[in-house]
Amino acid sequence: MEVQTSVHDLPAQPLPSWRRAVLKVGSNLLAADGGGLTARHASALAQFITASHAQGKQVVLVSSGAVAAGRALLREHTVSGSDLVARQALAALGQTPMIALWQSLSTRPVAQVLLTHDDLRHRRRYLNARATLRELLALDVLPVINENDTVAVDELKLGDNDNLAAIVAALVDADLLLIASDIDALYTADPRIDSSATPIAEVTELTPAIHAMAGGSGSSAGTGGMRTKLEAAGKAAAAGIATALFCGSDVATVQALGEGQLHGTLFHAAGSRMQARKYWLRHSPAAPGSIVVDDGAARALASGRASLLPGGIASVEGEFHRGDMVEILDASHRTIARGLSQYGAAEVRRLAGHHSREIPELLGYSYGGEVVHRDDMASLGKTETAA
Repeated sequence: MEVQTSVHDLPAQPLPSWRRAVLKVGSNLLAADGGGLTARHASALAQFITASHAQGKQVVLVSSGAVAAGRALLREHTVSGSDLVARQALAALGQTPMIALWQSLSTRPVAQVLLTHDDLRHRRRYLNARATLRELLALDVLPVINENDTVAVDELKLGDNDNLAAIVAALVDADLLLIASDIDALYTADPRIDSSATPIAEVTELTPAIHAMAGGSGSSAGTGGMRTKLEAAGKAAAAGIATALFCGSDVATVQALGEGQLHGTLFHAAGSRMQARKYWLRHSPAAPGSIVVDDGAARALASGRASLLPGGIASVEGEFHRGDMVEILDASHRTIARGLSQYGAAEVRRLAGHHSREIPELLGYSYGGEVVHRDDMASLGKTETAA
């Protein structure tokens, strides 16, 4: 049974200020009653994305629906939803119609990005995905992300796009995670079986009591439920990102989002996004290698607003790989910053002292003009002598 409270039954509350958001849309909002996909609910969400773009904001879309779309293409075949290999085949078949649906509703080019959780745990692959999404956003493209169900065996069996959306929100440095669901809020109990359940407008902390309120999945079209949405909100909160859960099938609710108003549940972040990321950058284990910079680069990095460019690098010590956490030292070998290197130690040695525009000529390829991008670096308030 689908439970849906009127938008007017949930008090309006302001959305946190945001410049970049990840919007997750579940299968239940895209699946047609007779099978396949429908734009019935997706069109209002697409209009919200378009309006956000017009306001100078960026949206990354995480969309489910590929398995449902694939099943509709094989109506004459009986496919068991519990058969992992069959579901992988359905996911592969359904990616094209799912992307086609969003492209038909988007005023901007749509780019498909297939990820697995492993892509985002592996540091080098993490940087590759981050760089690709950053470039797509710079090109004014709408990235549509889905889990690569065709090859992600463990993720397809146990994973979900709610948690993937939270990981992507941290990946792209989003300010807000938006979860469009077929239910309008977190309730005190499962409203499908408990008529006394009431919606909760605001969650400041995800306590065990809050987790106990989560029910299961509401439809055979999807794999997630309120439990996975709370898990996603917890991941986002730890990264300093607030989460808004709302009913994606209620046009008034979606339109209100475009006006900065939420009718749903707001999960607050645990501190600011910048605080969470900088804490991770400062305390994540570093590779044994390090980068020594000249005085000019050291002064620039001290501001916390500059990237490390090849021209400011004096030397490289030890070994590290692309994506490793490295310490950045000044001429006196004091640690002044640490961050994720876009290049390995051997590559940085070849680039040291050169201009960024020379990277393709020196290496034959380029991962970008920065050796360590400012978004992936934390300047240290107090310098420390390297061991």
